Amino acid sequence: MDTDDITLKLRDVRAASGLSLSKAAELTGVSKAMLGQIERGESSPTISTLWKIAKGFQLPLSALIGTDALRDTNDGDLFRTVTFPGSIAVKIVFPYDPALGAETFHVDLSPNQRYDSAAHAAGVTEEVFVLDGTLEVLRGGDWVPLQSGQGLRFAADLPHGYRAGDVGATFLNMHHYVPTNGRDLAAGQPAMEPRQ
Repeated sequence: MDTDDITLKLRDVRAASGLSLSKAAELTGVSKAMLGQIERGESSPTISTLWKIAKGFQLPLSALIGTDALRDTNDGDLFRTVTFPGSIAVKIVFPYDPALGAETFHVDLSPNQRYDSAAHAAGVTEEVFVLDGTLEVLRGGDWVPLQSGQGLRFAADLPHGYRAGDVGATFLNMHHYVPTNGRDLAAGQPAMEPRQ
């Protein structure tokens, strides 16, 4: 399954915030044209673009993805994998849970594949646990090597990255969010007040 098969909730999120496309573009750093194409289903965003949108609206990543469309037809508690064009394959393990302030993803990297991530919203922490293969995590400017069965926790509100070894890597990636302004992030409502 690729991003053409997922439903993004961007239009709902933007409507809940009362923002125009222009203001949403200003907030997220994603062009008005691209946001419009994503809302109309004319463009498949990269994972980096989704993170920019999530950061701009101060939402967890899974709040932007229509998780119902990703549910496994045989077991509604499981989700299918999404492959982002030219990037990584991601499967939701646990969508955002407001009681825990967290979401969990299962990520696959091809042999020697590297993925660089921009800084997430302030206060976001990530945990990585390697299930298979070898992985290096870029943390604070240094690559930290991890083997299968090892994990690492780091501040994700700084640029970071992942680099697989010669056999690739499969890992769990947990995101922990800091609630802001008392809003329920899971409801898909921006945590910040709309800009005028």
